[in-house]
Parts: sequence; C-alpha cells; structure tokens
Amino acid sequence: MSPADHVPSPRAQARTAFRRAQHRRALLVAGVATAVVVAAVLWVVTTAPGWERARDAFFSPERAWEVLPEVAEGLWLNLRVWVVASVVGLVVGLLLAVVRTSRVPALFPARVVTVLYVDVFRGVPVLLVLLLVGFGLPALRLEWLPTSAAFLGGLAIVLTYTAYLAEIFRSGIESVHPSQVAAARSLGLTRGQTVRRVVLPQAVRNVTAPVASVLVSLQKDSGLISILGAVDAIRAAQIATTGDYNFTPYVVAGVLFLLVSIPLTRLVDAWSARQGWRGSLRGVAGAGVLR
Repeated sequence: MSPADHVPSPRAQARTAFRRAQHRRALLVAGVATAVVVAAVLWVVTTAPGWERARDAFFSPERAWEVLPEVAEGLWLNLRVWVVASVVGLVVGLLLAVVRTSRVPALFPARVVTVLYVDVFRGVPVLLVLLLVGFGLPALRLEWLPTSAAFLGGLAIVLTYTAYLAEIFRSGIESVHPSQVAAARSLGLTRGQTVRRVVLPQAVRNVTAPVASVLVSLQKDSGLISILGAVDAIRAAQIATTGDYNFTPYVVAGVLFLLVSIPLTRLVDAWSARQGWRGSLRGVAGAGVLR
C-alpha cells in the first residue's frame, strides 16, 4: 500500500484533532492577552494629564517628516562606522584568539598582552573608553593620527568590541576536540595548517550565533560616537531639537535604529535555530590549539 493510501487510525486522528484544538486555544489566549495588555497601555498613556503636550512634543508627524533627511544622513554615518568596526573587530579578534590559545613559547609575551587587553577593555564601560580615546589621543598631538570624531569614536568601539569577539572566538577554538588537532598532526599538517584548515573552520562555525549577536549590539552602540561630536543619527536629532525643544527627532532616530536592528536580530535568531547552536558545549573546553 502506498503512503497516499494510508488512513490514520481513529486514535491517531483523535490525537491530531486534540493537538490542533490545543494550538488554536493557545493562539486565542495569546491574542486576547496581547490585546488586553496593548489596550491597557494605550488607555494609561492617552488618559494621562500631560498626554496632549507629550504627543505634540514627541510624536509630531510634521516635525518627523521635516527632520527625517538629516537624521537618515546621520544614520548613514552610524552604518559606516558599524561596518568598518565589525570587519576590523572580527579580523583582529580572531587573531587575538589564535594568539591566546597558542602554546608556542615565542608567543608568550603576545599572550600576556592579549590577556591584559581583553581583561581591561571588557571591564571598562564603553562610554568611558569613548571619552578616554576621544579626548586622550588628540592631546598627544600625533600628526599622523586622524582626530575626527567619527574616527576616534569608531576606534573606541573597535577596541571595546574586539575584546568581546576575541573571547568568543577563543571559546570556539577551545571547543574543538583535541582529537581533531591530533588527527591533523598525524596526517603531516604543520601547526599553521592545522589551525587554518582544521581548527578555525570548526571554531568559527561553533560561535557564529554569539558573534552575530555581538555585531548587532555593536550596531546599536555605534550611536555613542555622538558623544564626541560626530554628526550621526543621534547627534543630528539633538541638533534638530535645540531650536524648538520638540523631541520628535529623537523618536525618528530610534525608529531608524529599530529598522536596522530588528531585522538583524531576527536573522540571527533564525540562523541560530537553523544551525541548532549549542555554543561551546559541542566540544571540550580548554583543549587549546597548538599543543
């Protein structure tokens, strides 16, 4: 009998009908609960004594349309900083992870410097790094160093997020089972070939999801460069607000950031679900690379 001719038993049909009924009931409950919460929030907001003034100050359609070009132009600077910082952070972070997990004696000083760098920049708030880099480096008066707010802000973000990416890549490298390295060396591969062809491909695949999550956070924190005076989306909104103290430009900037971050977040979630990511649990931590 072909699969098309198969007829489920009455018990199987009853189980299927029960599951469908449960699913419909769950959807109904979720929809009703969501509607109640949304309605309650809207009622609280719209019945507040200062709602009309807040609506005019934060949700003015005319003001939003007026400042949209300037804020969107500022967002373009945020996106450029994000792309450059992501590329530099990924490359440098991976190199630092390789250095830190290496057991080559000649690289011991580099390992110490890497550990100190990661510990410092993971422990210092990114806002403080921005202030120190943005006002400290120009004080050195180095002629070859660019002093634009966008460059210094991007450099501070790179320094901070590279430390986080280095730790994530290190966990990915240590998740590769030692037998993989031993097998590669037994086949005649050198230390460098083992790292490039065996360890790194598996390590990067193991930590794709957390790396992507960090890059999404980096996209949001790119707005912090406005502290140094860079005219990004947030700074453009601040400039537009100065004249009339209407805060709609800030709402416009927030919406533009959401239009970028929400799709990225959903893509990361979909990728994680598709890959069945389980992080460094897939291997044995502490394996190291070049033993």
